[in-house]
Amino acid sequence: MKKTGLFFGSFNPIHVGHLILAEYFATQTDLEEVWLVVTPQNPLKKKDSLLDQYLRFDLVHKAIEDNLHLRATDVEFKLKKPSYTIHTLIHLREQFPERQFSLIMGEDNLVSLPRWKNYEQILEQFEVLVYPRVGQHPSELAGHPNVHLVQAPVVEISSSQIRQYIKNQKSIRYLVPDAIHDYLLKEGFYS
Repeated sequence: MKKTGLFFGSFNPIHVGHLILAEYFATQTDLEEVWLVVTPQNPLKKKDSLLDQYLRFDLVHKAIEDNLHLRATDVEFKLKKPSYTIHTLIHLREQFPERQFSLIMGEDNLVSLPRWKNYEQILEQFEVLVYPRVGQHPSELAGHPNVHLVQAPVVEISSSQIRQYIKNQKSIRYLVPDAIHDYLLKEGFYS
């Protein structure tokens, strides 16, 4: 079974924090690769300033295209909306029976996990790899046998922060890959 990590996100836009974490999990843990799952719309987040899903997928693909350990996937685009992680996990397990999927998430998501659809099923059937977030109080779920806290780098960059910088005409250089930087500015996204 090929161990594959699933790193879900809006990636609105993808930034170096996402890439640092994806690379860390793909090369510093027992995962063989990490798939960045571009979510069309997170049921727990507002849709404000959300770029088109295909555009966000293209940006993720462009950011990781030369990395053999990382892969962009638009699997949720084809599934019923809203996108629930449990449905995606079950779909992927059926489509790729030769793979063992693990869910990658931040400590903040572990805290909110009880609000997710069928979260108990996720915890029972899938390994959950959790990276640290600054100022986050530990979740009661941290002791679950399928939850593993991983000492991945702590990166304090957010997509909302990047969107705000662009809106305020501030530099985002080095917060996103160069190709993404140039494309966002050229197209005027988030301005």
